[in-house]
Amino acid sequence: MIRVVDLHKNFGRQEVLKGINLDVEAGKITTIIGGSGGGKTVLLKHLNALLLPDRGSVLVDGVDITKIGESALNNIRQKFGVLFQGAALLDSMTIYDNVAFPLREKTKLTETEIQKRVEQRLEQVGLVGAGYKYPAEVSGGMKKRAGLARALVMEPEIVLFDEPTTGLDPLLGKSIHQLIRKIHGAFGFTGVIVSHDIPEVFKISDRVAMLANGVIAEIGKTEEFVASQNPIVRQFVRGETEGPLAVL
Repeated sequence: MIRVVDLHKNFGRQEVLKGINLDVEAGKITTIIGGSGGGKTVLLKHLNALLLPDRGSVLVDGVDITKIGESALNNIRQKFGVLFQGAALLDSMTIYDNVAFPLREKTKLTETEIQKRVEQRLEQVGLVGAGYKYPAEVSGGMKKRAGLARALVMEPEIVLFDEPTTGLDPLLGKSIHQLIRKIHGAFGFTGVIVSHDIPEVFKISDRVAMLANGVIAEIGKTEEFVASQNPIVRQFVRGETEGPLAVL
């Protein structure tokens, strides 16, 4: 569903992505791991053209989104839902209105139809009865769930997850992972997760890619990835300070 070809991105003199090649399989969850500041989120933002590369291509269903106009790009973006790292809820709106927001902005559904869909999504993420609350009144885990409900409310084909368990304790993090897998089973979307939460995130991933030194150092089915003899993968997965990866 998504193909990244020879993707390069610099910020000033800092070369972040140095020729990324990556295939994301339709209907599967692909997780991208790698060191802090290594470009995982930068790569994720290229997948729906929130960032544009200096060189290279990103193809979504065969369409290179780096070379199309704004109108065509907006149509492609309708395929995507995004769960941002901090959930990115609007503080001035209730949980219900945050989830309803994309429907009101981008569709012609009636309020009755919107209510039905929003309540369905809130139920699916375990937030029945919490729609009247404001983001400041709920826990970090509930904010993540609300963000996931909003990401799913447009029924996207592709969902991007930027560090979905950041800021959560291990139990809450595990519950969010389980929720992602449960929701994936229900919707069958193509998922891309950027995460540092290893090895827990491996339990919900179909494929894992390792981003190191600006390129994809390894990618494969989760069980194959975990068993990889690649020294970069072995060092990172085991959390070892000695090895080919530089540790500050």
